[in-house]
Amino acid sequence: MTKPRKEWFGEWFDSPYYHILYQNRDNKEAHQLIDNLADKLSFCANATLLDLCCGRGRHAIYLNQKGFDVTGLDLSPQNIRFAQRFANPTLHFAVHDMRQVYALQKFDAVLNLFTSFGYFDDPADDLRALQAMKAALKPEGRVVIDFLNPEQVRQQLVAEEIKRTGGITFQIKRYVEDQWVVKEIAFEVEGKSHLFYEKVKLISREEFEAYFEQNQLKISQLWGDYHLQPFELSTSPRMIFVLENT
Repeated sequence: MTKPRKEWFGEWFDSPYYHILYQNRDNKEAHQLIDNLADKLSFCANATLLDLCCGRGRHAIYLNQKGFDVTGLDLSPQNIRFAQRFANPTLHFAVHDMRQVYALQKFDAVLNLFTSFGYFDDPADDLRALQAMKAALKPEGRVVIDFLNPEQVRQQLVAEEIKRTGGITFQIKRYVEDQWVVKEIAFEVEGKSHLFYEKVKLISREEFEAYFEQNQLKISQLWGDYHLQPFELSTSPRMIFVLENT
């Protein structure tokens, strides 16, 4: 029997080449967002936080350094193995699919940051992910979803790019196909050609609002950048939703 192929994110995010391509990513922006969120949302000193789709844990580790009890979840076993190096009694990591409920009413906040949503072909999976986030919240808890602004993506898309890092030349192509923004990543290592994809659904504000309504979640804040300025459709690089139970 042929083994089913992984979904693109399960394959690419668990590849060592993903981390080579993005190895020079600056943590300053990530720390700025965490500082601003912690201030604006007034997390209490003993807050329990879930970093959903945590990658190698850069947000989770910094949140823990600020004194919070943090759980980081990610689909990639490789990412979690790396993050486990930083685990301690108030910083926990586990392999987990965001479409499945992890815990019931355990967290003061669920954070889904750096465009870690919109990967699924089936919209029902988007709803399952939101249902799982909601289920993990304490009654007065909040969900934060940090997503790209589709309008800005369409306006500013860089069609082709070559990036050389870690001794590898990555040839990158980007395009919009139907409702998706697609990134093709081609490169060669030791004479073997590789091709990976990143694919994110360009979910509009209105589509998100419909998703939230179906899950009895209401928007209490909508910011447009990591300084947490108000969202503007034509100029904001991000859509950062803060959601509460209705």
